[in-house]
Amino acid sequence: MTLYTSTVVVPRKRSRVWATIGQNTAYALGLPILLVVIWGVWATVSPERFFPPPMTIVEAFVDTWIGPRLWNDVLPSLGRLFFGVLFSIAVGVGAGIVIGRVRWLRELLNPVLEFFRAVPPPVLIPIIAVLLGPTDAMKVTVIVVGAIWPVLLNTIDGVRATDSVMTETARSFSLTRAEQLRYLVLPAASPRIMAGVRQALSIALILMVISEMFYSSSGLGYQIVYFQRNYLIAQMWSGILLLGLIGVLLAAIFGVVERRVLRWYHGIKEVERA
Repeated sequence: MTLYTSTVVVPRKRSRVWATIGQNTAYALGLPILLVVIWGVWATVSPERFFPPPMTIVEAFVDTWIGPRLWNDVLPSLGRLFFGVLFSIAVGVGAGIVIGRVRWLRELLNPVLEFFRAVPPPVLIPIIAVLLGPTDAMKVTVIVVGAIWPVLLNTIDGVRATDSVMTETARSFSLTRAEQLRYLVLPAASPRIMAGVRQALSIALILMVISEMFYSSSGLGYQIVYFQRNYLIAQMWSGILLLGLIGVLLAAIFGVVERRVLRWYHGIKEVERA
């Protein structure tokens, strides 16, 4: 008996990595490019001098922010933003864990938290300026006063939403409070905490600019108002462009950190969608 064997060649699937990257890039840049084109056409046909062409804004951006103002205004603003966000996260998560786990404290503080959350942070700037003076501490405090609420409230909700069955299981295995906090409460609450941090970043960026518009002689907010008052329109738009780029950079950094911190959570979501 003669046996005939043959090898079946299965065609190798073409990698779609580059196609996916190209598609994501097209989605990310398509609308901004379209808006820039519309802006350029509008600036060409419109007699309004308050909407300069995109290239004029880009030239003003390079001339204005690539130089001394980068060190004297941009970096100090980013430093205040960094410390404001850092303090907001630290205080918000710490206080949120305590309030979320202690029922009587949560019920006691709930009306006070709702009251202060409803107060717009910009209205507190004169009071904070009177207490702290026109200092960097005042600007950081303004950021903290506004950005802490999403982190605090999301942390409280996340801690409260911890699965009761898992909590009882942890108690039955005689886990200490510190072990329950590390291995159960924080992982369960982390998706909501990260959602609060995402909201806090955008609020902090807004308050950074607002705090520098008052009682300040430097910073991004001050420079934008200075350009507006002196009818330096292209420079004013370049400052707004810089703020937008900072926002995009913060979102990109946060996306990378969130993916790393919540990789287990995103893994579960991928399995559920499969």
